[in-house]
Amino acid sequence: MSMPFYVSPEQLMKDRADYARKGIARGRSVVVLQYDDGIAFATENPSRALHKISEIYDRIAFAAVGKYNEFENLRVAGVRYADLRGYSYDRTDVNARGLANAYAQTLGTVFTTESKPLEVELVVAEVGRSPDTDQIYRLSYDGSVADEHGHVVMGGQAESLSRAVEESWRPGMDLAEVVGLAVRVLGTVADGEDRTLAPQQLEVAVLDRTRPRRAFRRLHAPLLAELLGRAAGGDGRAGAAEGSGPGDDAAHELTQRPTPGEPSTTGLETDAAHDGRPTGEHGTDERA
Repeated sequence: MSMPFYVSPEQLMKDRADYARKGIARGRSVVVLQYDDGIAFATENPSRALHKISEIYDRIAFAAVGKYNEFENLRVAGVRYADLRGYSYDRTDVNARGLANAYAQTLGTVFTTESKPLEVELVVAEVGRSPDTDQIYRLSYDGSVADEHGHVVMGGQAESLSRAVEESWRPGMDLAEVVGLAVRVLGTVADGEDRTLAPQQLEVAVLDRTRPRRAFRRLHAPLLAELLGRAAGGDGRAGAAEGSGPGDDAAHELTQRPTPGEPSTTGLETDAAHDGRPTGEHGTDERA
């Protein structure tokens, strides 16, 4: 009788962590920045079909890096969690902290019990009525949660980009300033010339605290070009220029959340088949 193959628990956890970190590092970075009227999210993503930044609930947004099919399943599960809680209790009972805790349980369980961890890193953010009440949570592949303040960078060259953001970010920046900073940081290339990213190469969204209920909106290429021009010109009036009037269709286009299916009785579901949109179009190894 042959001896069974033995790997120490410490080595097993280390191997899983290394595997997840390498997968996440191959994705493009996401930058999350707090500004005077909300929270901005930016990433390099030329795809018009696959989103890395999405709405979860009225004032809550989700951003992710890693394998698209894995974090899309988590996004759908988060939408169902939020819709079920809001329907069962009250819409004000849905908050980023509860959603982050639910995600942490799912990520931690998969990391410790499954043979392969999820190759994802997440940010769950909620915009408050004032900058002091904003919430930003960063979740790692192993279920650990960090309460972040001001700014977050994850995926890709996260460490070097985080240093660049920390040097330039300050409280009270307006939308044009944080968008300009995010795009400049995303174009930073290690050991090479920095790139200039065009608006069509970017995915940018905000949680706008001035909106009465649904705070999430995407910033499309024409508005991005205007904001980047104002940032380059040093015009501090970008907060007023980005507008909040009903006639600004490009600025106020909202993403539609999927219609929630039957709620799971065992916690977070991770079955994207119930979502109303097709997923996995680029294969299971798609990384974003």
